[in-house]
Amino acid sequence: MKHQDGHVYREGKVWFGRWRENFVQADGSVKRMLRCRKLADYCDRYRSEGDVRPLLQAIIAPLANDFKQAQVTMQFGKFVDDIYLAHAEEQLRGSTFQDNRRRWKLYLAPVCSTWWVRDVRCCDVQNAMNEIARHHDISRPTLRRIKAVLSAMFKLARQRGYFDGINPCTDVAIPKAREGEETYAYSFEEIMAMIARLPEPASIIVAVAAFTGLRRGEIRGLQWESYDGSALLVTRSIFNGVVSEPKTRKSKAAVPVIAPLRAMLDSHRITEGNPQSGPMFTNNAGRPLDLNNLTSRVIIPALQNSSIQWHGWHAFRRGLATNLNRVGVPMKTIQAILRHANLSTTANIYVKSVDEDSVKAMQRLESVLFSKCSVNLPATPANLLN
Repeated sequence: MKHQDGHVYREGKVWFGRWRENFVQADGSVKRMLRCRKLADYCDRYRSEGDVRPLLQAIIAPLANDFKQAQVTMQFGKFVDDIYLAHAEEQLRGSTFQDNRRRWKLYLAPVCSTWWVRDVRCCDVQNAMNEIARHHDISRPTLRRIKAVLSAMFKLARQRGYFDGINPCTDVAIPKAREGEETYAYSFEEIMAMIARLPEPASIIVAVAAFTGLRRGEIRGLQWESYDGSALLVTRSIFNGVVSEPKTRKSKAAVPVIAPLRAMLDSHRITEGNPQSGPMFTNNAGRPLDLNNLTSRVIIPALQNSSIQWHGWHAFRRGLATNLNRVGVPMKTIQAILRHANLSTTANIYVKSVDEDSVKAMQRLESVLFSKCSVNLPATPANLLN
């Protein structure tokens, strides 16, 4: 880029700066355009052009390198489509990448594709989040995930030299929205009723999900060579047909198999011709069985005329955590069984409080309260408080 000093001028009580800058267009070409921006209000500090010119120079100085300048003024939509999504597909798990791409296409692209990367400010992101909240019936947790995706995009833009300064998502507040729905955990009774009602191999796969806590992709990725009769070794996960490693380092672990599940797996192995290797659950073509297809084709139709509601595969994982907690298993042990990296994830998200537990807890409180009273008081709020 040729050297330029820019132009400083005043209109009324406002100082403006004007300069030329290169912009990357949607087709990849670079176009030189005239830019104009307010620099400062006219006041004692900024009374003359000389007082204001340093503000303009601070804007022009980074534009000295033509190639770098053309990059940093790329349109945000082009940056995401050409750079971020390719990076995310390579670095993230398949399910995480799919979620991020869906949030971009559905929520973010309509409100921020036309941004110029280097010019985005916190207020722009806040306005975009407010716009998304107004036009979509989504919960606060969903809005937090959308903000996290946008923050990751700007983090990469900064790493690649397309953006300088503090991530504009840093101080953005989550707009007011409805609270997210409570996630579900299958009870032991629901699990047993489901296993009794479903045909094989659906019943066996449900038992694996319920009594091992494996994720959907990990179940699909199970192989006979990873089963020794007492434990299942989790070595891979399959999402949308793509084989990858388990979610975290701790996810690569052996999961104990209880006796009833062992009997079901051994019976399934005999039915399949006693294979020693290959996928544990297969379709007619011999490839790993798609659990989404199994859900729509077999499980949901089989449960339609019953009192059991289908809440998805992950509800088995929450159910295992909750059921183990109810029978007194320590939280640290539950964390190990679920292969969580953090104990807080197990305690705060996966272990659910159920009505029966709440009733028993209040009954215990009631017995303690009245055992401490020398006089039998009527059970009214006023007397309890006094």
